[in-house]
Amino acid sequence: MKVLITGSSGFIGGFLAAYCANAGSSVLGIDIKEPTAASSGSFERCDVRDFDRLSKLISEFGPERIFHLAAQSCPTTSLVEPQKTIESNVVGTVNLFESLRALELRPIVVVACSSAEYGPIAPEDLPVRETHPLHPSHPYGVSKVAQDLLALQYFTNDSIPAIRLRIFKTTGPGKLGEVCSDLARRAVEIEMGIRPPVMPVGNLTSHRSIVDVRDLVGALGSSADYCTPGEVYNVGGSNNYSVQELIEAIRAQVSVFFTVNQRPELMRLVDEPVTTGNNSKFEACTGWHPKIPLDITLRDIMSWWRTRLNQSVEMQQPRGLATVQQ
Repeated sequence: MKVLITGSSGFIGGFLAAYCANAGSSVLGIDIKEPTAASSGSFERCDVRDFDRLSKLISEFGPERIFHLAAQSCPTTSLVEPQKTIESNVVGTVNLFESLRALELRPIVVVACSSAEYGPIAPEDLPVRETHPLHPSHPYGVSKVAQDLLALQYFTNDSIPAIRLRIFKTTGPGKLGEVCSDLARRAVEIEMGIRPPVMPVGNLTSHRSIVDVRDLVGALGSSADYCTPGEVYNVGGSNNYSVQELIEAIRAQVSVFFTVNQRPELMRLVDEPVTTGNNSKFEACTGWHPKIPLDITLRDIMSWWRTRLNQSVEMQQPRGLATVQQ
């Protein structure tokens, strides 16, 4: 099986490349940056906004499956860089499908859409289903709606077998700029004495369903095997956690006491109060269920941060003076 992964150097992309390689697939990853760790399979530097380069790589590789993960994926960044977000996420998606159309290739294309498409959801509509209206709160969410509907249109008009997954909050070892990882890092820094025993936080009451990336890549793989092209599916964690609950779960895994300091500057400009998806459609189709519990996910994230921060401390230690030979 020949598998192409766009955005392969990203957080999910790295785990997915390893998952596909371990399953025996020939993997080609493309991204605008080199992988930070040893990559699984081959890698080519490519910006999905570069139609000619992208089309050439697809033609040469001839993928049987494509996982389209390439995106500007930060909602906050999209508020200050909306043009970049739309170009990367929307134009990049058009380039992918136009390449396949021009080359007359019809691989299965799994498009990583987002729960951000739904926007704020009334409590009575939770957990949200795929039929709920889409009201994104920021340019990132808008760009994901566009990706979602473009995939549907290329399936409808050009018979490209696209599967759309609206992915909910994902975390795991190596994730940066995400609430579980940020809280875990601060706790480890307190434990190591790098920062005082005070954890600065933003909104404590927002709730998210959380799925471990190691579960998610299994969902991605299963979607290509079992999901119906043209359909859209929610994929996320089974349980819903507030930021306060995440802090308490992290507190149980460190050996030092810390207090919590809520700070206005850490509040998101746009933040959906609760985001929880109904996975029943996807689970009925694939038999997939998330298996990794939150305490294991947090344990592994903290272990990753301990290793990373210890390496950073060691690099900053002054080297001993060499003996001068006379």
